[in-house]
Amino acid sequence: MDLLPGPLLQTVESPEDLKKLNRDQLQQLTDELRQYIIDVVSMHGGHFAASLGVAELTVALHHTFNTPYDQLVWDVGHQAYGHKILTGRRDNFSSNRKYKGLSGFPNRNESIYDTFGVGHSSTSISAALGMSMAAKYKGENDRKVVAIIGDGALTAGLAFEGMNHAGVADSDLLLILNDNCMSIDPNVGALKEYLTDITTSQTYNKFKDDIWKALGKLPVGGHFSREIASKIEHSIKSFVNKSSNLFEALKLRYFGPIDGHNLNKLIDTLQDLKNIPGPKLLHIITVKGKGYSLAEHDQTKWHAPGLFDKITGEIYKKKFDTIQPPKYQDVFGHSIIELAEKNPTIFAVTPAMPSGSSLKFMMEKMPDRAFDVGICEQHAVTLSAGMATQGLRVFCNIYSTFMQRAYDQVIHDVAIQDLPVVFCLDRAGLVGEDGPTHHGAYDIAYMRCIPNMIVTAPMNESELRNLMYTAQLEKNQHPFVIRYPRGEGVMPEWKTPFREIEIGKGRKLKDGKDLAILTFGHPGNFAATAIRQLRTEDLDPAHYDLRFVKPLDEELLHEVFSKYNKIITVEDGTVVGGFGSAILEFMAAHNYKAQVIILGIPDKIIEHGTPKQLQQEAEFDTESIANSARRMLKESFESNLLSQ
Repeated sequence: MDLLPGPLLQTVESPEDLKKLNRDQLQQLTDELRQYIIDVVSMHGGHFAASLGVAELTVALHHTFNTPYDQLVWDVGHQAYGHKILTGRRDNFSSNRKYKGLSGFPNRNESIYDTFGVGHSSTSISAALGMSMAAKYKGENDRKVVAIIGDGALTAGLAFEGMNHAGVADSDLLLILNDNCMSIDPNVGALKEYLTDITTSQTYNKFKDDIWKALGKLPVGGHFSREIASKIEHSIKSFVNKSSNLFEALKLRYFGPIDGHNLNKLIDTLQDLKNIPGPKLLHIITVKGKGYSLAEHDQTKWHAPGLFDKITGEIYKKKFDTIQPPKYQDVFGHSIIELAEKNPTIFAVTPAMPSGSSLKFMMEKMPDRAFDVGICEQHAVTLSAGMATQGLRVFCNIYSTFMQRAYDQVIHDVAIQDLPVVFCLDRAGLVGEDGPTHHGAYDIAYMRCIPNMIVTAPMNESELRNLMYTAQLEKNQHPFVIRYPRGEGVMPEWKTPFREIEIGKGRKLKDGKDLAILTFGHPGNFAATAIRQLRTEDLDPAHYDLRFVKPLDEELLHEVFSKYNKIITVEDGTVVGGFGSAILEFMAAHNYKAQVIILGIPDKIIEHGTPKQLQQEAEFDTESIANSARRMLKESFESNLLSQ
């Protein structure tokens, strides 16, 4: 079923068409844009509430600025669906986040209007400042650069680093703070309270409005309107609302707050700001999910709801005939409560992902022992390290892709001091439709090279519970990584009794005679299925689940290399420096000779699609494992024939 945009939206092929519309038409276009996002996302999925909240801002920006010459940098990109639709991708928007289709985030390879690739938050200010400085150097003094950042993303250190430089860089940069009190979950921290103080100060806002109305009655022109009005504005902010000094202390001229859903006010303000040189910040207030009442009232649920009935709001769930396995994240969320009830030293930390990591369950039940610190991965790691110095056993739950942002803290603050922080890396491997900015492809390689680090991956839910149990035992006093994928496991009856797993101890799941398949983590299930297929063809591979990539089970590997000269390794991480590389290092160190095939994420950027599609592309799915075994054994058979 083709989804038709509204009649006015059908006429907009590029931002140039926006500039031909009057104010009433622009409001109609905004309404049609919002409805088109609702129509398409309800049927095809994707992020939802964020783009609804910035429909007016998106139209105002492209109407006011000369894009793509003037450059817009969207933070994260959850809010950029309207931007994509208005910049030549309307008719292909239903392919959003689908295999070989549009990216769910701004992507420089996709459109000249996408000025910077954004999947992780808080990058927009630094990137936009770099563009603005480059424009100044090249003499492009008429070129405007705008960064659009949410109040959730503003909590990250990188955002403050960018603002700190922007204030003294003497660049013509506009920062738009989209304040809706949300990231994926409700925002937390002192900055949230600070912004609330600004937006709810009736004294400040009324006094400011009264002064500007009075100024509007004075004769305009000469030196007065720009210089004197600026001083009056600064005095109002300093005298009436001291909290407004935060941005101005960083030498960013502060404007606002204004209603981000008042299209005319937005356009008028943006046109005024175009003519004010230097770094400046416009604070707008929006509602995440604006225009769809259910999303307005439950913004976490409607951040990325999946497919739904746009009329009733029913979110479609998968229908199963049998009891299904839980998601790994939920196994973590419930298991940590069980452990914490028995061990009073267990605490938990997550950077802005309490729902995604399922730490929300512990936060609800034990609010004094589980914390959301906002989009602050570096802080989350060092906070955990500080707690660990005082005898607490901290489970620091961070998505694998976001752990990359705190790598120095992992090394400097945890590993060098050999502190027993437990890193639970959710979304390890290929995550699917979110694409390359979110794939957890590199954690095996970047964690196993760090001294003192224990690096593990469960093959199923029971193993996850047991690794969590093992990690919190008093006798384990080293940093401990547990990585697990997005989505469902394989065990409907997952709540098994806790048992300790010996550190560095793998397991032989099946003996065999033709070759050995060595797996690490969840892909062991793909290998198990492949082995069942191969046995129907009179092929007999052995299966070893290593469990630990650091330390390796050397006793088990000596058995493998003594018995087999054909080996396949399988992992859902990069093949460069990953699990397979660790096996090759062992083989070389002990002078074994064997034919080894390494299956995993290849040394290239994997785009977006369903996890199954991407696993097939990367060639570590069930069929690829079976084909590798067939090929290896066929080559061996043919080689033997030739040698006879």
